[in-house]
Amino acid sequence: MLVRIVRMTFQEDKTGAFLKIFRHSKDKIRAFAGCRHVELLQDINHPNVYSTYSLWDSEEHLNNYRDSELFGQVWKATKALFAAKPQAWSHVSVDV
Repeated sequence: MLVRIVRMTFQEDKTGAFLKIFRHSKDKIRAFAGCRHVELLQDINHPNVYSTYSLWDSEEHLNNYRDSELFGQVWKATKALFAAKPQAWSHVSVDV
């Protein structure tokens, strides 16, 4: 299982537009092959900073999504609203 976290800082007056994009695309992302979970988180101290938290069966599944038409449409619309460069991390669980 791969955990993907993407932190995005939006122009303050563009957060509503982002929320609309996410609301209309979240179910399509969740339905993508290999996606187990997607949720949106908001920074408690910076209301224009959001993160997506998603679970994928594998890095290959995530990359297939990132190469898809759906991602191209969602990301193009989303990145036009940024106030800063996004940050992304991929993690796997460690058994200790």
